[in-house]
Amino acid sequence: MIADANRQPRDVLLEVRDLKTYFPVRRGLLRRTVGYVRAVDGVSFAIRSARTLGLVGESGCGKTTTGRTILRLIPATSGNVTFEGRNVFDLAPEELRRLRRHMQIIFQDPYGSLNPRMTVGAIVGESLTVHGIARGRERDQRVARLLERVGLDPALVNRYPHEFSGGQRQRIGIARALALEPKFIVCDEPVSALDVSIQAQILNLLERLQKELRLTYLFIAHDLAVVSHISDDVAVMYLGRIVEQSPSRTLYQKPLHPYTKCLMSAIPKGHPDAPGERIVPRGEVPSAMNPPSGCTFHPRCPWAFDRCPVEVPALAPMADDPQHLVSCHLHH
Repeated sequence: MIADANRQPRDVLLEVRDLKTYFPVRRGLLRRTVGYVRAVDGVSFAIRSARTLGLVGESGCGKTTTGRTILRLIPATSGNVTFEGRNVFDLAPEELRRLRRHMQIIFQDPYGSLNPRMTVGAIVGESLTVHGIARGRERDQRVARLLERVGLDPALVNRYPHEFSGGQRQRIGIARALALEPKFIVCDEPVSALDVSIQAQILNLLERLQKELRLTYLFIAHDLAVVSHISDDVAVMYLGRIVEQSPSRTLYQKPLHPYTKCLMSAIPKGHPDAPGERIVPRGEVPSAMNPPSGCTFHPRCPWAFDRCPVEVPALAPMADDPQHLVSCHLHH
């Protein structure tokens, strides 16, 4: 869904408008700034309440930076993020602290995201203490209910993270994210470090929790096959920009952008004789410090023509489908 204030449904929970996050590159003895890495370069989208937007793309395209900038874990260079009508970037520290109860994150690494010196009970219950929601016996009861909700035995509350498997650790991370009863959760590649069988269990858990608690997800991943199972809408990101966005079913049935087609062709087929040709983009991913002119995908695109290196294509809706947005001169 494109972030347009004149067309937004009333149930939009989060709106991102022209978000940019640049990181300075410093060199020399005096550490002077010689350029910027354009990790996020003008991203706009909106997520409706109790729905999931899948954000996909190659490693390094800016997906994780987008999610962390929305939560103000990374400072934005410019742009706006609106949550329930409030501009997240304009909030004072105390207002932001209250807002964090409603916006949480599930990290990619189930090993590195948990403090090895804290018990599971302390990890899940820490935010309850920090925000003054529950202490003592009441906090212990809440922690036990949270562990049970994510499929863990509450009797394990006094164990340490190293005593659990990768899938169990990710369930602990999910319980921690749910502790403050949030409305919006950034799922930062929550299954990419897990075995395939465990991935399915975690995805089913996230879907069940969304239905029970009416959660809204920004689901970040590099695997389009995984995203198809959980996302209502999908945005495809390349070199800091969204190049295609549409409802999930539309995108998988009719991908339009050449980069999306390349990603789709990489999804493993169910049978070796299944139809479908592998589309391999040319060359390597360009540097985000010095992106190509015009369409940033044109040096790798199999269908590039003379207009592509000169003019930046706008992310615009298709004439026959206003919900399907694509940034490509082939279609506009």
